[in-house]
Amino acid sequence: MPTYAPHALPEAVDTPQLDVAGELLALLRDADTEPRPDLQLEALTLAVAADLPVLLWGEPGIGKTAALTRLAEALDLPLTTVIASVHEPSDFSGLPIVGDDPAGNGVPMAPPDWAVRLVRAGRGLLFLDELSTAPPAVQAALLRLVLERRIGALQLPPGVRIVAAANPRASAADGWELSPPMANRFVHLQWVHDHDVVIRGLGGIWPRATMPRLDPARLPEAVAVARRAVCELLTARPTLVHRLPTNEAGRGGPWPSPRSWEMTLALVAFATAAGSSREVVSMLVRGTVGDGPGLELLAGLDRMDLPDPEDLLADPAGAELPERGDLRQAVLDGVVAAVRKHPDKARWDAAWALLVRALETGAPDLVVVPASTLAALRRQDWDVPASIERLAGVVSLSRRADDAAARVAVAAKVAARVGR
Repeated sequence: MPTYAPHALPEAVDTPQLDVAGELLALLRDADTEPRPDLQLEALTLAVAADLPVLLWGEPGIGKTAALTRLAEALDLPLTTVIASVHEPSDFSGLPIVGDDPAGNGVPMAPPDWAVRLVRAGRGLLFLDELSTAPPAVQAALLRLVLERRIGALQLPPGVRIVAAANPRASAADGWELSPPMANRFVHLQWVHDHDVVIRGLGGIWPRATMPRLDPARLPEAVAVARRAVCELLTARPTLVHRLPTNEAGRGGPWPSPRSWEMTLALVAFATAAGSSREVVSMLVRGTVGDGPGLELLAGLDRMDLPDPEDLLADPAGAELPERGDLRQAVLDGVVAAVRKHPDKARWDAAWALLVRALETGAPDLVVVPASTLAALRRQDWDVPASIERLAGVVSLSRRADDAAARVAVAAKVAARVGR
């Protein structure tokens, strides 16, 4: 009796493990974006829109490179990454190429391949990474690239934006302080991690970078605001036009110069046209001319937004006072100064009505000094308005508090002497 071999089943074909690993890596890299308020990302995008070189400072692993990658994707710009510290100076100034007749035609300086690709594309985001680990000779070669967008004989097109990243010297591998000429060419932004952003991003959703929406109708106003703010500050504070820091670390950061003030003017104009928040403007301004000059400029911008004291005196009942305490105090002091400059009974009464409105809509202590000063401006033939009664309690309470504080201070001094 014949015997038959059982039908052979096909062997299962195993998928190569590297292919499976590739699928898993693809899933891990798959992430989405969402519109989410992110002040430092907004500041970065605004500076990129203004076509100014930006330098991101942050500790290693903080997410600077990832942020630049997302920015390039969101703006649809091809990203070209150049590690500055692994290049020679000639890589940025151009490599000499000897032609057929060097005596007659000279020796041209050939640009690197990545620069040629940027020119061919006509647009892109050039990312200069690890800038603080580049030695001084390489930094010197980068000066022309950052400021003039030239590499050898090649001119980068206007559609190319430049962003760099650096670690603080203490946490950089063989780190160097930036040279003053290099530092003064950048808008310096401190890059820090946001706990909620990181957690949501690790879950697969990162903030979306979007170009600022500039209001075409506000462009002339934006330029006027920026020019007025910068020129008024430098007129009043001429020593801020150029102030090179005395210490090495300060020279490697933002500091005021005619170049950085020009950059600041552009940033203020862009921020005004985009309606950016004060926090974003603060990041950009302080990151361009430094904390001290930047804060002075911000104070000047705040004063420019304050209502005219004459308008407030004309309609105290409908006056809209700033919410911030320091700005409200400045407005009330300005109103009292306006009455002192041109005193009459109607203006004096209007100022009292305005102080009452300030009392009803804000902190009572802000009206104490203006009320005391305004009371001292009274002429003998001016009747006291009934509204003063509403302020009398606040002023007297403040005086009693001051008297109590003075008595406590005296008692403390006496006790100290007795203890000796």
